[in-house]
Amino acid sequence: MEWKDVFYAIEDLFVNVLFVPYDALRSLELDSWWAANIMSWLFMAIGFVAFLYWMKELKTFNDNNEEDRSQTSHSFLG
Repeated sequence: MEWKDVFYAIEDLFVNVLFVPYDALRSLELDSWWAANIMSWLFMAIGFVAFLYWMKELKTFNDNNEEDRSQTSHSFLG
């Protein structure tokens, strides 16, 4: 077996197996734009929920005064 065969096998795995759902979504675009972009909406929703969680955690640490806010490098950063 040559290295070329390994790379062709990796290509075959991705093109013919792993990207099949995305090809189906791409072909769905002519029928319904919203359904074709469902993965984008899903990733945006996950990012939005993660952002809200992170802001809640930052507020918790800020309310507990756990952050050291002393000026240590430059006076204009304070």
